[in-house]
Amino acid sequence: MNFAVGFKPLLGDAHSMDNLEKQLICPICLEMFSKPVVILPCQHNLCRKCANDVFQASNPLWQSRGSTTVSSGGRFRCPSCRHEVVLDRHGVYGLQRNLLVENIIDIYKQESSRPLHSKAEQHLMCEEHEEEKINIYCLSCEVPTCSLCKVFGAHKDCEVAPLPTIYKRQKSELSDGIAMLVAGNDRVQAVITQMEEVCQTIEDNSRRQKQLLNQRFETLCAVLEERKGELLQALAREQEQKLQRVRGLIRQYGDHLEASSKLVESAIQSMEEPQMALYLQQAKELINKVGAMSKVELAGRPEPGYESMEQFSVSVEHVADMLRTIDFQPGAAGEEEDEEVALDGEEGSAGPEEERPEGLH
Repeated sequence: MNFAVGFKPLLGDAHSMDNLEKQLICPICLEMFSKPVVILPCQHNLCRKCANDVFQASNPLWQSRGSTTVSSGGRFRCPSCRHEVVLDRHGVYGLQRNLLVENIIDIYKQESSRPLHSKAEQHLMCEEHEEEKINIYCLSCEVPTCSLCKVFGAHKDCEVAPLPTIYKRQKSELSDGIAMLVAGNDRVQAVITQMEEVCQTIEDNSRRQKQLLNQRFETLCAVLEERKGELLQALAREQEQKLQRVRGLIRQYGDHLEASSKLVESAIQSMEEPQMALYLQQAKELINKVGAMSKVELAGRPEPGYESMEQFSVSVEHVADMLRTIDFQPGAAGEEEDEEVALDGEEGSAGPEEERPEGLH
C-alpha cells in the first residue's frame, strides 16, 4: 500500500514528553538543564552555572575564572548522591560537558514547540483512495492505511488497529528506548571512567616497579663495585710488598757491586806500583780485603715464579650465569615492599657485604 508523505508526523503525546522532561530537570535550579550541561564523576548532570554556584558556595576563597591569580582547585558534593567532587585549578570549567543530554534537550524543545492537536494539522491521504485519510494501522503488513483499503482493498484480510492506539504505543516504546539509551550511555561513561582510572593505576604501578627495579640493580652494582675495590686493594698490597722486597735486594746487590768495583780499582792501582817495598806495605791489606769481599754472601734472589700474580685471578662466569637468571617474581611483591622499608631504615647501618653474590669473596 503506497501513500503520500506530505507532513512530518507527531513525535509524541503529552504523557511521553512529560516523562522525558522529568529526566532533564536540574536538581539545583529545578528547571530544565541550561547549556552547557556538565557531567560529574558520579555520572549525575548539572547546569554548569548551577554547578559553579554550588562550588563557589563550598569554596568561598576560590578565585573566579577571570582572576589572574592561579588557584589550586577545590571540591564540593553532588546534590543528588552527596559524592565528593574534586576539581582542578580550572574549577567547574574543567568538568566534561554532556553533549548527549544537550542534544536531547534541543530535540525536546523542538518537539515541545509543535502543537500536538493543531486544527491546521495535515493528514496523510491514501493514494489508492484519494479522498480517504490514513486512519488505521495494518498489524499484519505493519503500515498505516485507510478504512476503504481494509474493506475493499489490499488489507481486507489483514488485522488492523486504530491509528492513535498504535501511535501512542510506538511513541511510548520510543520514549522508553530513549530513556534506556540515556541510562546505557551513563553506564558506558561510568565504565570508560573506570577504565581510565585503571590506565592511570597501571601507569602508577609500572612507574613504581621501575623505580624498585632500578634500586635493586643499583644496590647490586654497588655491591659489585665495593667488592671490586676490595680485591683491587688486596692486589695492590701484594704488588707493593713484592716490589719492596725486590727493590731492597737490588739496593743490596748494588751496594756490594759498588764496593767490589772500588776494591778492584784500588787493587789494580796497587799492582801498578813500581817500588816493591811500597807495594808490599799495601799488598797484604788489599789481599785480605779482596779475599773477604769474595766471601761475602748476598741475600738470596727471588724464587722462580715470584713475579707471578696469577693467584689473584677471579672467576665470575658462574656469578654472571646466576645474574642472567634474575627474573620477575609476581608472588614476591609483598616481600619486596617489606624489603624496601627495611632497606630504607637500615641503609646507613647495614654493610653491603651481606648481599654479595657467592663467588666474589
